[in-house]
Amino acid sequence: MTKIAFLHTGAVVIPGIEALAHEALPEAEVLSLLDPTVVRDLTEGGDVAATVPGRLIALAVEAREAGADALMFTCSSISGLAGDVQRAAGLPVLRIDEAMADTAAAGERIAVIATLPTTLEPTIRLIRERAELQGLSPAIDRVLVEGAFDAVVAGDGDRHDALVGAAIVAAADSADVIVLAQASAARAAAKVSVAVPVLTSPELGVARFASFVTSGRPAALDLASQYPAGLLGVPAGDIQLTWRTTAPATGYQLRHADQGGQWQVAEPVDGVAVGPVPAPGGPLAPRDRRRYAVRLRDGEGWGAWSDALTVEAGVAGADLEARLVGIASETEGPAPHLRREFDIPGPVRRAVLRVSAHGLYECELNGARTDDEYLAPGWTSHQARTVIATHDVTALLRPGRNAIGVRLADGWYRGRIGWTGRTDLYGHDLAALVQLEMELADGTTMTIASDGQWRGGFGSVRSSSIYDGTVTDLTLTATGFSEPGFDDSAWASCTVLADDLSTFEPRIAEPIRVIEERPMAATQRPDGIQFDSGQNLSGWVRLEVEGTRGDVVTIRHAEILEPSGDLHTAALRTAKATDTYVLAGGREVLEPAFTFHGFRYAQVETTATVLSATAIAVSSDLPVRSTFECSHEALTQFHRNVGWSLRGNFLSVPTDCPQRDERLGWTGDAQAFALTASTLVQARSFWTSWLRDLAIDQGPDGAVASVVPNIVGPDDLVFGQGPVESMGRAGWADAATIVPWSVYESYGDTLPLRLQLDSMRRWIDSLEARADGGVLPHEPFQYGDWLDPDAPGDRPWDAKTDVDYVANAFYVQSLRILAWTEDLVGDAERSAALHARADEVAAETWRRWGSVAYATQTGAALALEFGLCPDDERAAVAAALAERVDATDGRIETGFLGTPLVLSALSGNGHLDQAYRLLLRRESPSWLYQVDRGATTVWERWDAIREDGSIHGGEMDIADGGSMLSFNHYAYGAMIDWVYRTVAGLAPDPVEPGYRRIVVAPRPTASITWAKASIEAATGRLSIDWRLAEDRLEIDLEVPVGSTAELWLPVTGESTVTGVDDQVVGPGRYAITIEKPQVATL
Repeated sequence: MTKIAFLHTGAVVIPGIEALAHEALPEAEVLSLLDPTVVRDLTEGGDVAATVPGRLIALAVEAREAGADALMFTCSSISGLAGDVQRAAGLPVLRIDEAMADTAAAGERIAVIATLPTTLEPTIRLIRERAELQGLSPAIDRVLVEGAFDAVVAGDGDRHDALVGAAIVAAADSADVIVLAQASAARAAAKVSVAVPVLTSPELGVARFASFVTSGRPAALDLASQYPAGLLGVPAGDIQLTWRTTAPATGYQLRHADQGGQWQVAEPVDGVAVGPVPAPGGPLAPRDRRRYAVRLRDGEGWGAWSDALTVEAGVAGADLEARLVGIASETEGPAPHLRREFDIPGPVRRAVLRVSAHGLYECELNGARTDDEYLAPGWTSHQARTVIATHDVTALLRPGRNAIGVRLADGWYRGRIGWTGRTDLYGHDLAALVQLEMELADGTTMTIASDGQWRGGFGSVRSSSIYDGTVTDLTLTATGFSEPGFDDSAWASCTVLADDLSTFEPRIAEPIRVIEERPMAATQRPDGIQFDSGQNLSGWVRLEVEGTRGDVVTIRHAEILEPSGDLHTAALRTAKATDTYVLAGGREVLEPAFTFHGFRYAQVETTATVLSATAIAVSSDLPVRSTFECSHEALTQFHRNVGWSLRGNFLSVPTDCPQRDERLGWTGDAQAFALTASTLVQARSFWTSWLRDLAIDQGPDGAVASVVPNIVGPDDLVFGQGPVESMGRAGWADAATIVPWSVYESYGDTLPLRLQLDSMRRWIDSLEARADGGVLPHEPFQYGDWLDPDAPGDRPWDAKTDVDYVANAFYVQSLRILAWTEDLVGDAERSAALHARADEVAAETWRRWGSVAYATQTGAALALEFGLCPDDERAAVAAALAERVDATDGRIETGFLGTPLVLSALSGNGHLDQAYRLLLRRESPSWLYQVDRGATTVWERWDAIREDGSIHGGEMDIADGGSMLSFNHYAYGAMIDWVYRTVAGLAPDPVEPGYRRIVVAPRPTASITWAKASIEAATGRLSIDWRLAEDRLEIDLEVPVGSTAELWLPVTGESTVTGVDDQVVGPGRYAITIEKPQVATL
């Protein structure tokens, strides 16, 4: 059994530290040693002080002889003697304040509070030492609390706490972190609330002590729930937990603690956790705030408890006191500003703000933004659900008078959305829903909710539009409207809307944030200053100017330039993508509100002086999951382009493009790209949110919309000379099955499948109801293999591959995906029937249209990847595909539906050379042609810029004309998942998805001499780095704990392999060498 010892200089801290020790190491025996005279003797100095080291050594020897594995000093006054005592006693001696000092050292200004000089100076010295190790030099303020130590000696704990608490409150005015030098001060810290971190040594120190004595045993890292890290106010209900492991474990144990409660430890579980496990404590109720931790064991015993994960449940709209409030305003008119002042009678211990709106909002408290998010609450199917954000705003509140302010804008709710130009899609009245919930230091609570007491007016934003940009008149700014004392006497009382709040729910996905700021290079032109960010992106320009009152600044945006050097704006169609400002005078920083643009270039026209321009890139804040680079610079650049297209189009929903009057969540684009997106970023919550809207927008018959959220009316989609059906279109509607399955394959979590099972079933029911003679019949319109390069430029739906064949191929694939899903999370009997039905449809499809597989690249790819062709014809179909590639010198001939599949269809069926011929081709049409033309994102059309330098007109054969030309469209980037699987050689095994079992199968080619990639899996980081030199392939492979790797190395009968002995290997690092490897010839 583990035995640990603590050496104390005061009895008051013993119960608290022993409790922490038992929490951190429940099975350990705890020994507490006490010498209460040490601090007094150190204070008096002289001969008495000289005896202290010897007395400490004697106590340490006593601990060692009692069987202690290690000793911790709990008093900073003696912590400087830890090294000497350790050497003399032959026992590891740790300092309780060292972990605290490491944490504090990151602060720029630290206040150290102590009740004795003998504790104050050693603590400051320690912080400086630990900061220096980190290369830091923070400013440190000394705070000696006179009289507090005497109060403890006299037994007056309340006076001690009051004095220390007052010192904490005073120090918080100037420090960004406060350190309490004595463990006994932790009690005082719990009685006050300040806006900066207050660090005490016991909890941090004991946690480090536990880690030390259990080092070498498995530890759990990155404990997480199914929701994004740091997201407050998640839906009430069950929580699922995942973690990573530092070493193989034979069991785990969970614990939980409700707010203010003690840890409750669950029974140990034998075995290894595979996938998310249910959290202990039962479902979260609204407003519950619960901590979770996990520890692991091996044959030697238990490891330390993990860092705690806090999950806080939010509140649904129906449970709020708040009501939707607003003032009369017009679409594309000035942005309403709403406000309310209120008094807080005392210090605030904690405060959360719950906020949402009809329309977009930005919220402020006492003049400061409450968050760093943009375009909130994002875009969902607002007729059925709008999300509520929860923010911790404790630091923004103060005793006395406070004020809250909200700005509103049209956004997706009532602004112009879609090519039809319609507005007010979800309603006309902009309104805010706000509830501020506070817990005061004295234990009382108070709530400020949006109601009829709020007042509203207007300010500088005179109009805002997702498509057109903003008009901002800075001479009309409502300066200070979110601060106390603002004169709102001319403003109107807010109207309380009678809208049902049941459509408001806690959010589950990452918000939109700034992801990068890029300085822009300036070029003076006759008609203004042209700026270049060097990267096509979504966002806006931050402009610093100096001018006089009334000066006008106009910023226009574009993705590319005309050959003449002018902005190319034809691709925007009717979107103005223009921000206009009227200056107040002087030096001003200009940024638009409630809009975004797809652009690389911006042109500024003004008489004011332009000082600088910065491109602000925004996106849903999805953590990057993977890296890739290789010796082929153009392929590496294309990988970057795909990442930027993802970032530029993943703004709350997966849009097709970020620049023109469209920017919609096209389901066909999304399903094609879902696997690649899930490889590139952590998008599980993003997809889960969007799939909720997909299910909401399904028709009564289960048909899935072409865009989600669905804003397309029955007559809105016009191709050719009349309206066409947009619901239930093949390859688009199949997002209902393909996207959740892609999420499962990439992340290994069945929860998205469980959540979407009903939606998947309804989509298959819709297909089955339409089937005739065993297959789907011909319909007047299908998108088909959209934008096949050989389709007429103005008729992208008129592709080479037969649309009925395409429709039935996706019918088969959706049947199979639902069958697999039923196997995992549904009904086994239904699964068997679905498997049989898929085989029937595949056979009939092949009987009727099998010749298509021999005629086009997409036809062959669908046959091979979706299992349409009989086994005895697979080789012939693959050979025909390879021959077609060779005959056209690697010319790509696929559209949106065939592109994600064609490389895998080749490489997976013995034609790796032809896959590389397609991938690495530089002439149009090809992936790398775009790179050679300077693309920094993926194009919508293969020939968006022609080989002669002219720009495609984007013409469309529709009744009222129109065009379709985007330079930021991720669909053709869907093959990047294949690049990870085949060029780098890392793929998830579909039997054990989420990279719990990794298929390692790099396939080098003569044109790529090295490649490296990494992916953050649920189990940890997996990576590969291979180099090809002469006739040798060297591979460095890292497999995380919790995963195994199945090696499918590029070998022939002449190859020799060293560095591994087995085809399946466990966690670890491997240096593998292959002499005479198999190498593609291209």
